[in-house]
Amino acid sequence: MAGSSSRGDGGKKRARIEVIPLIDVIFFLLATFILFTLSLNKSNGLKVELPASQTAEVRDPAGAVTITVTAEGTLAWNQDPITLNEFLDRLRAYKSTSDNPKILINGDKNSYFSQAIYVFDEVRKIGINKVLIETRVLPAGT
Repeated sequence: MAGSSSRGDGGKKRARIEVIPLIDVIFFLLATFILFTLSLNKSNGLKVELPASQTAEVRDPAGAVTITVTAEGTLAWNQDPITLNEFLDRLRAYKSTSDNPKILINGDKNSYFSQAIYVFDEVRKIGINKVLIETRVLPAGT
């Protein structure tokens, strides 16, 4: 018979899902999400709204103590809210017990600049020279 197929299924092709390209797409998405989460900045301080900077650099918070200055003017040592006296005591203790002390100042963008300068000055008075100020990176073109 003209136009008939020798397959016996009436000449209809069966739809087939290709698995290999699907696996490729899944692995690509997995790799993308892993790289994205690795690039996120992880902070040991309290959650605050960081000021923006166009010249921010990648920093390594490992081994650093994070001092947070909140919008209300309070201080925190890593995640622990502290008073000014506790701050000075902990700073002295940290300097005496650490071989390579490093401080990360994590200040809210709405906090008073004088509070961050106070923290910065006290850290330098103690003799810690590695002081970083945490910021968030502005998107290009802003």
